[in-house]
Amino acid sequence: MDDNQLLRYSRQILLPQIDIIGQQKLLEATVLIIGLGGLGSPAAMYLAAAGVGHLVINDFDTVDISNLQRQILHATSRLGVTKTDSARQALLDLNPEISITTLEGKLTPEELDGAMAGVDVVLDCSDNLATRFAINRACYNSRKPLVSGAVIRFEGQLAVFAPGVGNSPCYNCLYTVAGELGETCSRTGVIAPLPGIIGSMQALETLKLLAMDAPSLLGSLLLFDALTMEWHRVRLPRNPECQTCGTGSTIALEEH
Repeated sequence: MDDNQLLRYSRQILLPQIDIIGQQKLLEATVLIIGLGGLGSPAAMYLAAAGVGHLVINDFDTVDISNLQRQILHATSRLGVTKTDSARQALLDLNPEISITTLEGKLTPEELDGAMAGVDVVLDCSDNLATRFAINRACYNSRKPLVSGAVIRFEGQLAVFAPGVGNSPCYNCLYTVAGELGETCSRTGVIAPLPGIIGSMQALETLKLLAMDAPSLLGSLLLFDALTMEWHRVRLPRNPECQTCGTGSTIALEEH
């Protein structure tokens, strides 16, 4: 690290859990963020600010005025711009020393598998179960750790998975494919700061995975009620009947 980097990241380097060694790990890391909306905005900004050296960012949408109530990565001056381009501009304004790769459009399963190459951690900041299941399957295929966040109304949740590693559950262990509820922020609403809370915690869990020997949410689900300000943490066992990682799944059968 040069003098400018030592100064930029000085408050983080002061932490004994990170120090110079941990900061160097962050600078050398690559993180894939899928979804640049309410969750992806704070997650990407904090990872960029913290010095994660390479961010791979994906979204299929353009910036709409209805996004700006909560998607703080974007701006009124960039209405109509693709979210990937808008995010790239904001993130490089924040930290021009990092590198950013943009993946525009909805990724096919094959493209998702390809996007996993060279990635250290994947953040699921999407807003629908179909995409979440596709990301989970790609992470299972590639054995990449997955940091998953979700928000709706006044409710948030956060989980960390290591699908396919040891006895770790995967996202599909938590929700079945048949469990699509059709609830989204555009249909049901969400309070503005809530995605910021959960997205920031996704960034925090990612930094812990990349650079710190610290307890993480691996194998747990953290639930937050923004109205009552109550947090609940529950353990997530692996589901032996899981359609992705269970013993009877297509992927599992292919591996034996």
